[in-house]
Amino acid sequence: MKVFILKKRKDFVRAAQGIKSVTPSLILQAAPSLSAPYKKISEDICYVGYTATKKIGKAFIRNKAKRRLRAAVAQIFTKNASAKTDYVVISRYKTATTPFETIKQDLLKALNDTSKQLNNSKEPQK
Repeated sequence: MKVFILKKRKDFVRAAQGIKSVTPSLILQAAPSLSAPYKKISEDICYVGYTATKKIGKAFIRNKAKRRLRAAVAQIFTKNASAKTDYVVISRYKTATTPFETIKQDLLKALNDTSKQLNNSKEPQK
């Protein structure tokens, strides 16, 4: 699966209104991609955005947290992410100091949770 970067604020806001999964080291928000039906993209593309607020710490801590999240996403999302979905990964205060393997496990758990919730919401209501 190919992973592209979210850049527009409206995409971040729309993902925030979607499904959310919280783990000790990160928060994952997901929403079905609006651009997927309009752009002639293949089935195996998802979009990911990264956020680290000033509550995390100074700039070098926020940058370190985002670098670690990007590395974890590069390893996890290529095999496990849902296609035609927008994700936003939000760092938490522990992200910069948590062991990298724990971040990957938390990301995989959050990804599985959001995928289940997205699949349940796509099914028609009886």
